[in-house]
Formats: sequence, C-alpha cells, structure tokens
Amino acid sequence: MTPLHDTTERGFASDNYSGIHPDVLAAIAAANGGHQSAYGYDAYTERLQEVLRDRFGERAVAFPVFNGTGANVVSLQSMLPRWGAVVAPETAHINTDEGAAPERVAGIKLITVPTDDGKLTPEHIDRITAGRLDEHNAQPLVVSITQSTELGTLYSADEIRAIADRAHAAGMKLHMDGSRIANAAAALELPLRAFTTDAGVDVLSLGGTKNGALAAEAVVAIDPDAADGLIYLRKFDMQLASKMRFVSAQLLALYDGDLFLRNARHSNDMAARLRSGLNRMIDDGTVAGVSVADGPVNGVFATLPDGVADRLRDRFHFYDWDASRGEVRWMCSFDTAEEDVDALIAAVAAETRAP
Repeated sequence: MTPLHDTTERGFASDNYSGIHPDVLAAIAAANGGHQSAYGYDAYTERLQEVLRDRFGERAVAFPVFNGTGANVVSLQSMLPRWGAVVAPETAHINTDEGAAPERVAGIKLITVPTDDGKLTPEHIDRITAGRLDEHNAQPLVVSITQSTELGTLYSADEIRAIADRAHAAGMKLHMDGSRIANAAAALELPLRAFTTDAGVDVLSLGGTKNGALAAEAVVAIDPDAADGLIYLRKFDMQLASKMRFVSAQLLALYDGDLFLRNARHSNDMAARLRSGLNRMIDDGTVAGVSVADGPVNGVFATLPDGVADRLRDRFHFYDWDASRGEVRWMCSFDTAEEDVDALIAAVAAETRAP
C-alpha cells in the first residue's frame, strides 16, 4: 500500500499521534504465523501473565484490552457495587476525556475534587468520606489516581502509599490510571511495582498505546480480591479481543525487557529539551510573553501571547489546554527527534521575539 500521509511529519498534539515502535510492529509480525487459540488462550497472553507477575507481584492477573477508556471502565466496574462511587481529581481523564463512559457504560458515579496540580491527597479522601453512610449519597468506595497525571505531575511512591493507607482504612480500594505509567517510571527512576504494588495500588490500568503500541492496554488486578468479575466484564464492555495474541505480543515487546522505559525516557528527554530551550530564551530576554511550567514527564505546558498558538499551528499539530489564558500543551513521543523540538523552539522564538 502506498502511504497516504507524509511519513516524515511529526507534531506535538499527542503521544497518540505517533506510529508503532518498530520492535512492537515486529512483535505483531512474529505472532502472526499459524493458528493460536482465540480470546486469550494463546502462548503470548500466557507469557504476558508471567511477565506482568514479575513486574507487579505473584498475585497479579492481567486482562489485555484495546484502549485506555476500556481499561478504566472495566477496572472501575470490577471494583464497585452498584451503589458505589469513584473519587478522582476534576482533571482526571475518566472525568474529562472519556465521553462519560464511566457513567454511561459502567453506571458509575464520579465524585470529583478540585486540585491545583491534578493530584489527590489523603485530606481529599477524608473530606469526601465524611458522612459516607448516608443512604441518600452514592458511597465513595474507590479512589482513582493517574500516574503521571493529566497535568504532567507525578505522585511519589510515598504519596501513593499515604493515599492507599487512607483509602484502605476507610474501606475503599485504590485504582491507578497508568496510561503514561512508563513516563512516570522513567522520571521517578523506580521499578513499576515500587509505586504500584508496594505502594498499595489494588487495580491498575496499564498503558501501552501512548508509548509505542498500536491498540494495547491491560487491566492488571494487582490484588485480585479487589476486583470481581473481570473475565465477564471485559466481554460485557466489548474489550475482549478474539485475536488477543496480537494485543499481548505488543505488551510483551514493551514490558518483557526495557523498551517501555527506553521509549519513555526518550519522550521525557525531548520534553525536557523543549522546556530548557524555551526557558533559556525567557531568561535571556529573547522572547516576550512566554512562560513554561516545570514538569518531569513528556508533556510541556506553556502560555503564549494572543494569536501565537494559531500561527504556530500552521506548522505544528498541537492543542490548546486553556485557550482563555493562552495555555497550550505540547506532547513528545518515543519518536520525537531533537530537530523536531529545535524547530518548534525556533518557531516560538520567531513569533514572540522581544522588541
């Protein structure tokens, strides 16, 4: 097939815009020969269970799914009774970017909390759970955090442990949306289990697609006792792949080794290069009206003068984050190149050069 797009084009709109990492694509091809049992009864999904037990502990059970929304819906649905509710930050992906799937597909009440940095604290949990036993209220029984967060911030392992301890003491469970968990692991320089299993996370939505896969995520029941009916809910929620070997093979390519970390380190490093280049121009007075937020992972949040974002979009794909104050988000991917970053820095400089 002849490509229908410019294969040299790369932008900063989302790490979902990038293609498939060559090693992941090779893994799909390697899994393609002959026949294998469908619906997860294949050698690749069996091997994935072993790999993820090594990553998350001997009790962990993985359920590959197609996408992050599916992973979150299936996870949360398995953790709650019908009267249960989920506590999450207002900025959480389950609240802002999943088309109301948790509410409309899973029938889950979301109780959202305003935060400055996208992170929950034990004190937030205390405020929500006060008076919980009132029958007129949906019962907050799960806490959901995102690592790394939608605002590009990170929870430390100690912060997650504090949340888990407070949640468990209140009879609640802890879910982690880990669509960008590899970026968090790279930034924290910690093994995955250090800020999941060892920190008290019960169920994890494990990301793959944003880090070089095609359509590959997984629900990981780190504590199987915290989830009920996953084998049925995955099918019920239309997340059961018939040819699951091709989903599992992608996750194997990422997590049976260090590809997940190498990809994440690169995207984090490219974001750091972008921040550094912009801050250097801000500090030396080269540009005016530009500010850049600090951050440890692959998202860069910047504020630009009026009209600049629209002019930059003539050359680069990216989205507004808060258009009312000129804030944009630039995302770096596993295949973002230094020259891509330098071209964006140069374009910003040209559009905002100080008089």
